[in-house]
Amino acid sequence: MARSPTVAPRKAANGTWFFNVDIGVGPDGRRRRAHRRGFPTRKAAQEELDRLRHSVTTAAYVTPTRQTLAEYLTDDWLPAVRHNLARSTWESYDRNIRNHVVPALGRLQLQQVDGAVLNRFYATLLESGRMRGKQSPGLKPRTVRYIHTIVHSAFGDAVRWRRLVINPAAQATPPSAALARAPEMRVWTGPQVHRFLELCEGDRYRWPWLFLATTGCRRGEALGLRWSDVDFDRSLASIRQEVIPLTKATGIGREGVIVQRTKTGKPRVIELDTPTVSALRAWKARQAEERLALGAGYQDVDLVFPRADGRPYHPEAFSKTFDRRLRQASFAELPAIRVHDLRHTWATLALIAGVDVKVVSERLGHSSPMVTWQTYQHVVKGMQSDPAEKVAALIFGA
Repeated sequence: MARSPTVAPRKAANGTWFFNVDIGVGPDGRRRRAHRRGFPTRKAAQEELDRLRHSVTTAAYVTPTRQTLAEYLTDDWLPAVRHNLARSTWESYDRNIRNHVVPALGRLQLQQVDGAVLNRFYATLLESGRMRGKQSPGLKPRTVRYIHTIVHSAFGDAVRWRRLVINPAAQATPPSAALARAPEMRVWTGPQVHRFLELCEGDRYRWPWLFLATTGCRRGEALGLRWSDVDFDRSLASIRQEVIPLTKATGIGREGVIVQRTKTGKPRVIELDTPTVSALRAWKARQAEERLALGAGYQDVDLVFPRADGRPYHPEAFSKTFDRRLRQASFAELPAIRVHDLRHTWATLALIAGVDVKVVSERLGHSSPMVTWQTYQHVVKGMQSDPAEKVAALIFGA
């Protein structure tokens, strides 16, 4: 005999109203029943029963569960997405979830999290979310917005897997895109780059910094460059791999790891100027001396810019070394920039020199010239005054 899909609300001994309703077969093939009680009136119970029937009919109903957010994220979601993400991306997700989301919200049941809960969480991160370091106690808006992106994706999958009816992150208000913008780029002039390299004379970091300043490569691309990818005769370098920070095999700390790809997934070939080729030749000779001095302890993986023992640099430590150099008294004459700003410096100088935006885009490895234009539009707009004056001269005279 077929079961009735619903039953009418009934009155309990304590005077409240309740109902038990069959809600059909679940994903596991077993029939499910929903139990609701404690309604003050028959009308209230009937309204909830009607709402539940509608949600079941429209596939908007999810079975109540006591699974915590920590259990969902660490036991279900992170393992499920691991093979669909780049290792560095997955580790970033895992690190932010374990360091920030789980300690603050992990004990809540998955279905208890809503937009208000997330908004309070974001506010706390902005005020006091930093775990270490000497900066302000709060996380930067850019970091908090990134954490919001992670939880939005996780809750989105929870909806798709029928754990939630709606995505609570869609109801939350993270820091705006304007507040979360990347740090403003700061660039050097050509003479300032030249002076910086003079001040670095004798420093083994001078060579990778010179390469970054004269090629516009990304940090990881320069650190992943191999000698086999450098063609001295044709003054070319092939960008085929990069070094990124990943968790050590011990599970404690991170280190620089070579990955056989670039950020965009596409290799590219860049032309080298004569001074850079000469610098690379000089650096290769010095590196040979280091290798000979270290003997069997040198780990040769053909990197152009490795640590003294041949191993890859830790990219973040590499950047911090650059920052420390600029804080030294001898560098006080130079404006403070980040190592990534050497890339911006090359692009800016190239555009000022009249290099076509499309050529600059290909050199930088951007997905399209539009990305380059949007990134450096302040430079491009300034260049537009020159052709404007030239055309006006033809019309109105010199």
